[in-house]
Amino acid sequence: MSFTSKGFPMMLTFDLDCETMWTARDPEAHTRPILMSQGAYGWKRGVWRVLEVLKRYDIKSTFFVPGVVVEAHQEVIDALLKDGHEIAHHSHTHRWIVTLTPEEEREEMERAQQAIIKATGEAPRGWRSPAAEVTDVTMDLIKEYDFRYSSNFFDNDEPYMLKVRGAEIDCVELPFRYINTDSPYFQFAKILPGRTITNPRQVLDIWSWEFDTLFAEERMMVLACHPEFIGQPSGAILLDKFIRHVTAQTGVWIDRCDRIAADMRPGLMATA
Repeated sequence: MSFTSKGFPMMLTFDLDCETMWTARDPEAHTRPILMSQGAYGWKRGVWRVLEVLKRYDIKSTFFVPGVVVEAHQEVIDALLKDGHEIAHHSHTHRWIVTLTPEEEREEMERAQQAIIKATGEAPRGWRSPAAEVTDVTMDLIKEYDFRYSSNFFDNDEPYMLKVRGAEIDCVELPFRYINTDSPYFQFAKILPGRTITNPRQVLDIWSWEFDTLFAEERMMVLACHPEFIGQPSGAILLDKFIRHVTAQTGVWIDRCDRIAADMRPGLMATA
């Protein structure tokens, strides 16, 4: 059972990828201004609409931000910090890890680490991979950089202590699943054949059923969204309605990943 001392753990998380969502796929994407504008919507409009929804319910969340986005948009980082949100590590350029050499992967980790420290004044406590990929090198870096939590794996509906090369480390894994992200439903572009846009009402049903089941089973839920999608008008309404559904249930603790992971850690370590 993963109920924390404050109730059922619910984490609303946001990957602020912006243009890196496309440049990570194709380094030449920056030459396609309309494609880039789909990512720019995240920092120009989407993130601000998300912040309005979170503020409406006094919810504090975790934003996983690539280092290049941190460096380019200090005004966004300042606004997130002002509202009490957490800035977590999401690589530097969002390049897919399986395409990198070990040296490139280490550089991605270090450059983003320093960008976040410079922008926020402190080291990030958590890490989420770009494009949901890790390597053996990644796992070593998670340990080396002393992340207190990771939110990457899809293998459970409750937290556990992460293992690196078979040995448990002091890092709480907060798993999630694609069904609880917005990109499978709303990421559409002509370079992604076969993608369609889902009716937000249908997504609200899916996420609500996921929450209801996980709450009844006394587990946890991590929602992983992207401001360039969930920050669009219909997406913001979806987010608002989902929060209403969750907060209608008593005994739910919605908070930042670092705070919830810290509360979970003693019990997980004792039962590991």
